[in-house]
Amino acid sequence: MRRIRLGHSAVEITELSFGAAAIGNLFSEVDPGQAAAAVDAAWDEGVRYFDTAPHYGLGLSERRLGEALRHRPRDEYTVSTKAGRLLDPLAPEASAARHGLSDGFAVPHTHRRRWDFSADGIRRSVEESLVRLGLDRVDVVYLHDPDEHGEAAFREGYPALEELRAEGMVGAIGAGMNQTAMLTRFLRETDVDAVLCAGRFTLLDRSALDALLPEAAARGRSVVVGGVFNSGLLADPRPGATYDYAEAPADLLDRALRIRAVAEGHGVPLRAAALHYPLRHPAVAGVLVGTRSPEEVRDAAARLRTPIPDALWDDLRSEGLL
Repeated sequence: MRRIRLGHSAVEITELSFGAAAIGNLFSEVDPGQAAAAVDAAWDEGVRYFDTAPHYGLGLSERRLGEALRHRPRDEYTVSTKAGRLLDPLAPEASAARHGLSDGFAVPHTHRRRWDFSADGIRRSVEESLVRLGLDRVDVVYLHDPDEHGEAAFREGYPALEELRAEGMVGAIGAGMNQTAMLTRFLRETDVDAVLCAGRFTLLDRSALDALLPEAAARGRSVVVGGVFNSGLLADPRPGATYDYAEAPADLLDRALRIRAVAEGHGVPLRAAALHYPLRHPAVAGVLVGTRSPEEVRDAAARLRTPIPDALWDDLRSEGLL
């Protein structure tokens, strides 16, 4: 598994990265043993970059990831987490009154998430993440989804990350979002090492090509791409499949089916083409895949090892699909 340097930092990641939201009980519960086995399978496949966040399962993802990596040599892997949502404990009676998923995660409602991009909030978030992870430093911290909090993120949140980087508590800094405009602004106006862009550089959505990726390339900064399957449609295109966590519109389903037909005409599974496509751009350092089981990890690694003929991309372009 090739390792790539993140921007101008000393931090390195692998092309295939482990997205730990799922082991934080995203949408449904994951057995603790299965979560640990998924991390072990990733390690066995050569994955050395693991991404998590306090938001994922109210800290459960960070705790599980930290425990699964605890016996691994610390200088051999990279962990990223995020800041911008603090976890405030709920009183027992308030917790008991809440039912169902907690912002998409099947966990007890023991805390509430509170947006906070202030300098103090960012520092507190990182310090609390270190406790949950069981680490004395975190390799990468991204400002997490500052879409509606841009002013605070640029004025206070980002400078706080610069201070933490200077202190050595954090190795590399950046922002992670599901949009490209603000990520491009971070590249232009700050000294971020990398940005994490989810769902906006895929076989179905190439909007990151408009400004984000050219800006990153021009400045020698890295982009980590998440959401390469657009939440499911590019993994298994069928009626009822999801695109960005909602049922896929008919036109996008048709497009995904056409892309699959071209890929399979070259003997390439659609999932393999979806994983490989972002890595063709020089600014992309790696792809982040959310996995909840060893089988899903091994499938992603196998798909990334699948050879992709140049003719596949040529045919997609000739069909107006790329």
